[in-house]
Amino acid sequence: MNETIRYSEAFKLQVVREIESGQYGTCGQASQAYGIRGPGTVARWVSHYGKFHLLKKVVRVETTDERNELKRLKARVRELESALSDAHLDLRLERSYLKLACKAAGQDEVGEFKKKHAGMPSMMPLTKEERR
Repeated sequence: MNETIRYSEAFKLQVVREIESGQYGTCGQASQAYGIRGPGTVARWVSHYGKFHLLKKVVRVETTDERNELKRLKARVRELESALSDAHLDLRLERSYLKLACKAAGQDEVGEFKKKHAGMPSMMPLTKEERR
C-alpha cells in the first residue's frame, strides 16, 4: 500500500534553512537525513522556498556593449563562413578547369601540365581582387 506523506510548510522551511546554512551539503543529504523518499522533493522545496543560488543554474550578466560585441562577432563568423564556402567553390572550379586544360593540351597528369605551362599567362580572366 502506497501512503502519501504530506509535509508542513514549517518543516519544509526548516529543511531549506538547514541546507542554506550549510548543515547539509546537498538536497540529497537532507533527504537522507530526514528519510524523505522522493528524489526531487527537497530540491523542489529549495526552488520554491529557498535561495536560488543552491540550484544548478548559470546566470550570465552582460553589459549592453558585451551583447553588441557578441552580435557583431556572430555576424563576422557568418561572413567568414560564407567567404570560406565561396573559396572552396572557386578552388573546385579551378581544379576542374585545370583538368580540362590538361586534356586539351594532351597531358595525362596535372603535374606535367603545371611544369610545362608554369611561366605562361593565365587564360582565365582576372577577378576584381586580382586586378587591384
